[in-house]
Amino acid sequence: MNVPAADAPAASSNERLGLAPEARVLIVNCDDFGMYPAINAAVVQSIEEGIGTSCSLMVPCPGAAHAMALLRWRPQIPFGIHLTLVCDTDRDRWRPLTAKERVPSLLDDDGELFAPAQVPELLARARLDEVELEFRAQIDAVMDAGLTPTHLDWHCLADGGRADIFDLTVTLAQEYGLATRAWLERGTDLLRRRGVPVVEHEFLDSFGLDVEGKQARYAELLRELPAGLSEWAVHPGLGDEDARVRCTDHEFLMSQRARDIVCEEGIVLIDHGLLREAWRRSYRHS
Repeated sequence: MNVPAADAPAASSNERLGLAPEARVLIVNCDDFGMYPAINAAVVQSIEEGIGTSCSLMVPCPGAAHAMALLRWRPQIPFGIHLTLVCDTDRDRWRPLTAKERVPSLLDDDGELFAPAQVPELLARARLDEVELEFRAQIDAVMDAGLTPTHLDWHCLADGGRADIFDLTVTLAQEYGLATRAWLERGTDLLRRRGVPVVEHEFLDSFGLDVEGKQARYAELLRELPAGLSEWAVHPGLGDEDARVRCTDHEFLMSQRARDIVCEEGIVLIDHGLLREAWRRSYRHS
């Protein structure tokens, strides 16, 4: 990985972002933007009217063109690219942007992207050169549309699912001048040593929360938010897919209760754009 030198002096993510060390800083990133129009609508509303701060775009999905049109109309919405090698719905089978014959190791026996239950098989057989082809295709599709993302992350693959996929993604992020979401110990330790801001506390994925009592749990998590950089990956939707998870996320993000707690607790909401600028500064000094 051609990233900043590993002997950079230790500093907190807050300091690297130009924020007070004691600040309680939170990214509320809306994942799965581009999956379906109903999800797209909920994501935009959660950012424009709620406490969502950014989103991650899934380029191979059926709602991606609609999502990219929304981003062109709303250039103020920060977004990253939700690099997609896994299809987690039976309603529509997603296909890679790269020609199938060029990425056979990324496809199941039916020539489709792997389902979540097949992730171990995907990770066992995926060739890194083919992963790079597909990741570049997804990034370039966004850039060619005249859009400027803030960061890279992954759909259904924590920190890329494999160390070499993570390292490849960080290398691509540097090439394109972007940040990378990292939240597992190997990735955050590696990046912290290289002087870039990364999440400092337990990463929250809203699919890991119980639907029952979720609103109260979200409120509790906001009130208990520690000093430093935290990130929530939330999944707002309007009810057509994973209805209960997505609708309850949307409900809280849009609620007056959420806005009030953020204000009362003095929580600093940021997006990955601030991280991207810090990462770019580190690239210039590498």
